Amino acid sequence: MLTPAQRGQGMVEFALILALIVLVVIVALLLTGAQVTNLYSNITATMCNYHVGC
Repeated sequence: MLTPAQRGQGMVEFALILALIVLVVIVALLLTGAQVTNLYSNITATMCNYHVGC
């Protein structure tokens, strides 16, 4: 059986891992944001050229 201190430690570790994942996602979006926007614009332009979903 876990003591309250052990449960609290587990929650802190979970929060730290979650914060690290969020930080990695934010950095990845900042680094690739312009490329994703350009890709989306290219896909939209191509679809409009073929009169699909425009």
